[in-house]
Amino acid sequence: MATIPGPAGGPGPPARGRGALYAALAALLAAFTALTGIAVVGDDPGPGPGTAATPQAGATADQGDTQRPSGQSALVANPLYETGRLMPLPCPAPELHVHDPASMERFLHTVADCLDDAWARQFREAGVPFEPPRRVFWSEGGTSPCRAYPSGAGAFYCRAVKSIYIGTSDVVDKWGGNEVSAVYASLLAHEYGHHVQGEAGLLEYYHQQRSLETTRIDQNVWTRKSELQANCLAGVFLGAVRVTYPLTDSDVAAVLDDAAATADRENGPEEERTHGSADNSVLWLEHGMADQSPGACNTWAVEDDALVQ
Repeated sequence: MATIPGPAGGPGPPARGRGALYAALAALLAAFTALTGIAVVGDDPGPGPGTAATPQAGATADQGDTQRPSGQSALVANPLYETGRLMPLPCPAPELHVHDPASMERFLHTVADCLDDAWARQFREAGVPFEPPRRVFWSEGGTSPCRAYPSGAGAFYCRAVKSIYIGTSDVVDKWGGNEVSAVYASLLAHEYGHHVQGEAGLLEYYHQQRSLETTRIDQNVWTRKSELQANCLAGVFLGAVRVTYPLTDSDVAAVLDDAAATADRENGPEEERTHGSADNSVLWLEHGMADQSPGACNTWAVEDDALVQ
């Protein structure tokens, strides 16, 4: 396996501010303090369907903005990279009947609960605010701020409403009726990886820099690094829950086969190469599973371009 270098550390978050005190004076009477302040919790991602996210307790919108990494350091020196191995609670997945939409929905929610717990712990370790994504596990088509669904993708993440969209029947159709539950867990963990990128401050700078490129081919260089990092972050989660899920060797083989199958087509036009080669798609997923740490997933600092093509 190719060797993938680790990242440099990033700065810690600034200290939080204190609430103001208000004083009221009554004429000819003693002064006294009467009012207390109330913090506004979390940020407001705007309206949208799905399960409401749980904000980090006690964090204001301004505090979230100042604590979240930004700029180039958010990509290459993110504090999340220094948090060590993911340490989720036991995550036994329920039995999945892929052709039963209710079973698929229960399965996705169970895995999403595990993802919420694992990544919330990791962000606390990094000192970065975190809100779990909303979940839109849909049975009927609709429209998100990012795109209408169903679409060509079996699943997608929409940062505008911090939501993961997966069709409970649509995804099974698009995956040819694959009955290996780990494949759908990996898909969910990949889309969740994009949410992790957003909460870690990566996506804003990535989208900003990508928009400065003048050709689709140059834009795709940025896109591939983002997608391969999400592959790796999915691998981090799968590796961390492998024993309690549990994942067998055949499950892992199915997940890796799927990573290769959903990568860019070999010899495809450069304008359509957005997810990386089959070899690299598998490489980064395997790397995440083996290391089980977000620090293994710094695709932005890789000097060997062959690893992110």
